[in-house]
Amino acid sequence: MSLVRNVGTIGGLTALSRVFGFARDMMLARVLGAGLAADAFQLAFILPNTFRRLFAEGAFSVAFVPMYSRRLHDGVEGEAGANHFAQDVLSIFVWVLLGFSALAMLVMPGIVWLLAREYQTVPGKFELSVMLSRVTFPYLGLVSLVAMLSGLLNARSKFAPGAFVPVLLNLVLIGGLGAGFWIGHHGGSEADIATALAISVPIAGVVQLAYMAWATRRAGVRLRITTPRVTPEIRRLGMLILPATFGAGVYQISQFVDTFFATSLPQGSLTLLKLADRLNQMPLGIVGIALGTAILPMLARHIQTGDTKEAQRLQSNAVEMGTLLTLPAAVALAICAPAFTTAFFVGGKMTPADGLLMGEIVVALVAGLPSYVLVKVFQPAFFSREDTRTPVWVAAGVLLINIAINFYVVPRYGIVGLAAATAFTATLNVLTLYVILQMRGWFHFTAKLGGRIVRQVLATAAMGAVLWLVMPLMTDRYGGNVIERIWSLSALVLAGMVIFFSSAWLLGAINRDLVAQLRRKRPAQPVNLSE
Repeated sequence: MSLVRNVGTIGGLTALSRVFGFARDMMLARVLGAGLAADAFQLAFILPNTFRRLFAEGAFSVAFVPMYSRRLHDGVEGEAGANHFAQDVLSIFVWVLLGFSALAMLVMPGIVWLLAREYQTVPGKFELSVMLSRVTFPYLGLVSLVAMLSGLLNARSKFAPGAFVPVLLNLVLIGGLGAGFWIGHHGGSEADIATALAISVPIAGVVQLAYMAWATRRAGVRLRITTPRVTPEIRRLGMLILPATFGAGVYQISQFVDTFFATSLPQGSLTLLKLADRLNQMPLGIVGIALGTAILPMLARHIQTGDTKEAQRLQSNAVEMGTLLTLPAAVALAICAPAFTTAFFVGGKMTPADGLLMGEIVVALVAGLPSYVLVKVFQPAFFSREDTRTPVWVAAGVLLINIAINFYVVPRYGIVGLAAATAFTATLNVLTLYVILQMRGWFHFTAKLGGRIVRQVLATAAMGAVLWLVMPLMTDRYGGNVIERIWSLSALVLAGMVIFFSSAWLLGAINRDLVAQLRRKRPAQPVNLSE
């Protein structure tokens, strides 16, 4: 299956998840607003959810998938050898996760203190945060097993199950919010609502794991937990996971840094930052996660066979697809941020002032959107060669710079400065990775790729000019009734899409060969791995 089709499959299902995620956060904004209980839940959800991104979209996948894929396509061991390796990993992974989760729950007051010591100055906020964090943290163990099964299926070019499981998370959380709303309607406090929502998080993990276990068996893979064995392959996997946890997850690790600084700001700042990041995560999740997930096993195969020409072509296509979708998304979100935040989140306990501040945060975050995505394209070039050290050193330097910048900008510019620092250091990270790739001869920008990106920028500028003129015409509608919010945002989105894609097509910013791949029917013969 081609990169385009893989990205289409993953991106389409991820888009579905993001739609339900939007619905979840819209309900959350109206039910809890940006107050004490909302901040406490956001902190409780950050802990397992950040590790989820590290494992599901980062460290475990980039270490496990190439090793599993190599055994799967090995003419000597093949299917049996790959499944034996996966079973050894599972038998150790379960106990590691159980031990880590139990230890974290035991020392949770200390973890919350490290991330949000300022919560102790608000009566009841620190205690509620600790309690909710203990409730949500078992989700980490459950979703890490989901990540392993997802990586196993990805190596077999079965991307749909892994891309669908986040939908289940959002559906269960929406159910938890519904239960919380019912509790609040019958006299429950905001803390009771937040508790109901927190309980739904580990329930979602159980549902996701059950689904992935079914999908794995349906693919013909049957794993069981046996006596743990620390084989040479397991040791090698561990040595790859440790640095990859940092290198592949610099964006997620920076979330902990951002959380530390956000919790030192006025109440509600953490909630506003996370809700603003929901808009940023929509294109990042659909494009970045899809590209990173699809490119890794394909790139690993080309490198293992010594086909450097195909590896270069694959990465060029990934860069082109990433910029084609993220450049217009970043500009559109930046220009229309007040419209989106008002229409989606303002209402109930979320005030118009909160919506305006959230819009400013969105503008700062999306400045780094193309970089967030390109990092996920460049890092697999290292991971597929089992080089996890280089991204570690780059990430370490970038993270230190991010922390230094935060100490300067947060006291002066508040939560908006915090978001801008994240965007700046993400750009620095991706530029450094590219320079290293080029120096090593692993990837380089060609004149053809550069010309295509220049055309994308021109098409994006045309779209931005139209949105800049149209957006103020409907200011009163973005915060109106449901119908007014829907048609005003629809008009903005439609205008932006029509102008960008028509301009991109006329200017030659869209690779018509890639579009042709999307239209082709999937061949009945075995997949050509060089596609």
